[in-house]
Amino acid sequence: MRRNRLTARLVAALIAATPAVAVAIAGGAAVDPPAETARRSNGPVLQTFALTGPAGDDGPMRLISARSGSAGAELTRRATEPFSLLGVTWTDPGAAPAGVIEVRTRNAATRQWTAWQTLETDNPDASAGAGGAHVRGASDPLWVGPSDGVQARVATGDSATLPAGLRVDLINPDAGEGGPEGRRTAASPAGETERSPAPEALTRVTEAAPRKKRTADRTATEVRLPLRPVPRMVTRAGWRADEAIVKEPPEYTGAVHVVFVHHTATGNGYSCAQSAAIVRGIETYHVKSKGWNDIGYNFLVDKCGKIFEGRAGGVHKSVLGAHTLGFNANASAVAVIGNYSSAPIPAAARAAVSQMAAYKLGAWGNPPLGKAGLVSSGSDRYPAGQTAVLNRVAGHRDTGRTECPGDSLYAQLPAIRRVAGAAPAGLRYRGVNNATGAAGRYYTKGSAGPAWDLDTPSRMMDRFEVWVDGELAAAAPNGHRQAAVLLTPGEHQVTIKAVHLSGRTATASALIVADPEAPAFTRAPLVSLREGAVGATAPVRVDWGLSDASGLRSVRVSGETLTGAARGITDTARLGDPATWSVTATDRAGNTGNASVTRTPVLSAEAEATRTGTWRPVRDQGHLGGEAVATSAAGSSLTWRFTGSSAALVAARTSTSGRVRVYVDGEFQGIVDLRWGKPRYRQAVWARTWRSSGAHTVRVQAEGTAGRPSVVLDGLVHLR
Repeated sequence: MRRNRLTARLVAALIAATPAVAVAIAGGAAVDPPAETARRSNGPVLQTFALTGPAGDDGPMRLISARSGSAGAELTRRATEPFSLLGVTWTDPGAAPAGVIEVRTRNAATRQWTAWQTLETDNPDASAGAGGAHVRGASDPLWVGPSDGVQARVATGDSATLPAGLRVDLINPDAGEGGPEGRRTAASPAGETERSPAPEALTRVTEAAPRKKRTADRTATEVRLPLRPVPRMVTRAGWRADEAIVKEPPEYTGAVHVVFVHHTATGNGYSCAQSAAIVRGIETYHVKSKGWNDIGYNFLVDKCGKIFEGRAGGVHKSVLGAHTLGFNANASAVAVIGNYSSAPIPAAARAAVSQMAAYKLGAWGNPPLGKAGLVSSGSDRYPAGQTAVLNRVAGHRDTGRTECPGDSLYAQLPAIRRVAGAAPAGLRYRGVNNATGAAGRYYTKGSAGPAWDLDTPSRMMDRFEVWVDGELAAAAPNGHRQAAVLLTPGEHQVTIKAVHLSGRTATASALIVADPEAPAFTRAPLVSLREGAVGATAPVRVDWGLSDASGLRSVRVSGETLTGAARGITDTARLGDPATWSVTATDRAGNTGNASVTRTPVLSAEAEATRTGTWRPVRDQGHLGGEAVATSAAGSSLTWRFTGSSAALVAARTSTSGRVRVYVDGEFQGIVDLRWGKPRYRQAVWARTWRSSGAHTVRVQAEGTAGRPSVVLDGLVHLR
């Protein structure tokens, strides 16, 4: 880790200027805290208790007691002011105590003493560089929860020595909370604040060139990409960082090439509600006990997956941290709160680490699945100047002789890399808003809303882009699943590009046809009389012609919806009453075209016809009006004159009926055979239709068919 450059003058000024942060220092016995600290019910931030005495002014600390045949040192059991986190520190940051350091504490609520717990000391100095005079070596801190008593011991071999200045440091992360001399922060909200820090201040490290958006009139406009999203996290103000103890401004390095994964080794016996207090405790331990300028890690993650902003300076910037000896430059660090030597890392924490790795590396275009060479500034594994080739998501132990981040968490790094460096998975079209799908395409009037789904969680996504025929047309933030584009008429390939935080992409395409034109009626609706029974109504057929570039979706005629292929319907119309048929055609894009026609069916009875030959009346309720006329004489005829657009002959059909000849406007039209197996009266047996209304003459002549010369006529229906 990079050592903080704190001088004795700065430390003295810090203590003098910060009465809320009281320090009680003791040798072999507990002491009363200063009077102003005692006035607070929750005690000082830091208490220290010496474990050894000096052998000389500058020499190493010698063991001062022996237990069970082995050399060691011990802090006897004692009552203390409240604390929740502790560690052991010593003067020389480059030294390491021989043997094992163990502690036990008294629970403030139950008054019960815990079992002995071992402090991790395998990497006593993770700060790197040549720090100032007040930087100390230290064990990893241990979270013990609210406590008010401590005991410590160091067991070593007979000839081992302990480093000078060995002491136990007790941290109370909640000291002064709520009082007039409370903990000073940039902002002190009532509870934690989990959010994406300062998105308005973010800039893309590798911003794409301005893109042009395709519009209906082809006017070029710039498409702005969404700001790169910052993972939701508890900000420094949210976890109530003590900004008053941070005396030096943050330092910055170049691009982040590697993200180092750590564990804090503070133990797993905590609830996630205590995570913010643990982070406060680590900050105090790093600054007041180890002598650093700020908390060393760039980010921390608790076992519930909650992310905490660590060292100050901007989560989107390359802040120089103090985390990985020899390799703090061009790197960032995520520390998982807890000890993962054997305990498995929870899935939520693993997902959060993956997200942070993708976020930090992807911002500089560095693939999390790749490797990078970093030049060491000096560690116990890589001498200064030596290049280490590392996975871009690396464990602390990859650069130093340490157990960090624990065997269990280290074994999960390949899985973390895969998630951090994955391409978006399962990207697919969900549909297109304002459009209809048919025949492998989507159809719209021009405004389209491509909508999509994917399997990758939003937290791992950077943004989405919509490309139309190879041109960027729209962009959407990582949580969105739709966008809007305006298309020119014609067929377009619309591609959704999903961009992962890692920088990898996936695409899904669809063909979208923009059709702003309404369906065209190539033939206006036409009403025709047709064959069928005539009574109070007459049988009719309505026909039309339609065309549309994108294809017709449906046709609706007087309240009835038909398929787009329909070009006519059969119906009936009441005699003597006007009837209107409205035809509405809808194409696949949703455009509609309308047309209508109104006709009135009129009955001209046989009595209204001009007769030739011999006709006799036939009375039967089966006939229209209960009466018709019949003839068996060949050449006998009936003639009707009318003005209209369609006409139909009404007659009776029987097994002995003969045939008739039909003439229209003097021209022979054909022969109609009226023979039928069973009697059927008032039947329209022949019809003729014209495109427009006009004056016409219809003459019907009995043929005098051999063996069945009789015919019965019931009138003529025409459309007016």
